[in-house]
Amino acid sequence: MKPMAANVPTPSAAPDAPPWRAVISASIGNALEWFDLVVYGFFAGTISKLFFPTGDDTVSLLLTLGTFGVSFFMRPLGAIVIGAYADRAGRKKALTLSIVLMFIGTLMISVVPTYASIGLFAPAVLVLARMLQGLSAGGEFGSATAFLAEHAPRRRGFFASWQVASQGLTTLLAAGFGAVLTGNLTADQMAAWGWRIPFIFGLLIGPVAYYIRRNVDESPEFSKIEATRTPIADTFSHQKERLLLAVGIVVLGTVATYLVLFMPTYGVRQLGLPASVVFTATMMVGVIQMFVAPVFGHLSDRFGRVRIMLTAAVLLLLTIYPMFSILVSRPTFGTLLAVEMFFGLLMTAYFAPVPAILSELFPTRTRTTGLSLSYNTAVTIFGGFAPFILTWLISVTNDKLSPSYYLLFAATISIVALIFTRVRLGFR
Repeated sequence: MKPMAANVPTPSAAPDAPPWRAVISASIGNALEWFDLVVYGFFAGTISKLFFPTGDDTVSLLLTLGTFGVSFFMRPLGAIVIGAYADRAGRKKALTLSIVLMFIGTLMISVVPTYASIGLFAPAVLVLARMLQGLSAGGEFGSATAFLAEHAPRRRGFFASWQVASQGLTTLLAAGFGAVLTGNLTADQMAAWGWRIPFIFGLLIGPVAYYIRRNVDESPEFSKIEATRTPIADTFSHQKERLLLAVGIVVLGTVATYLVLFMPTYGVRQLGLPASVVFTATMMVGVIQMFVAPVFGHLSDRFGRVRIMLTAAVLLLLTIYPMFSILVSRPTFGTLLAVEMFFGLLMTAYFAPVPAILSELFPTRTRTTGLSLSYNTAVTIFGGFAPFILTWLISVTNDKLSPSYYLLFAATISIVALIFTRVRLGFR
């Protein structure tokens, strides 16, 4: 089996509209979507005490991270509803819908009183808000990726990688808020109002992202085809193997992403480092991802997606355990910074071509549905509960190296999926 002809760029496949408008539209909204999700994970320690006061810090943290994971149960539903909507009505309308849902969820988190004020209603509202955010995020990745990929078929890797770069901006902003707030506010100030500041900042971006998405042009590739009325049925009828391979490809990228999100909690609780120091180190991952993702996206256009991704995955497989061993034996800011920078580089090298290779696995008519289903299935099963799983593993085994074991598992799955993608479908 070879890649679908509709997905192979040809010399005549030039973009019909300036692709940078699409980059700005997709990236600013995607950055907001992921900013709100990442902030929740970064401030899990504070949120756990305010909304889940059990008297046991580990149990409270597990409940908070469990709530973080609950939103991921909504992602497959968001993938089906918003992904199919994008393949029927257009990428632009789906992107606008997803930003509205994320804005509502963020508003709820920004204003909800804590457990001390309204009791059990506080965690209930928090869970509902997280579910709305999960529904939104479930349709965001597929819609934004298809939108970017379809604006510049000959440079699909480069332009689609801005999806990953915008997530780097998210990590940078969220970690920056964490570093500034934890470095300048007391614990009481953080608990009283400080933790809400990043969510309020997210609300300020929402109207801007909505306006931009409402006024951007539809993707040229989608505009030229006759939309299918049954994108879900078409995907499951004719593209089951591609769905399975796409899920496998995403596993390493999503586990690596949520390991970065878990690092502030890990650095404070397991390494005994100040929160402001850990957030500062994590900011470097955001910087690397933001600036280096387009470079690896461009390289994947020249040398092939699978080659770039396999190289990064194998290097992660070989180095992740030694990196964590060094970090645990020498838990200093310098060591953490070096480990996070090296890990961030390999993670970005792997993740940057992912949007392009996923978009090429599915034809235009069902691209958003296939992208959304495969991505969100992998994120729900392997990524969303990664912070919860890692916290639980460390608690049960008393082994601070547990995060490296989970990443080794993820790397193995994705390497196998990439090999099959090359052998079975002819991707290079």
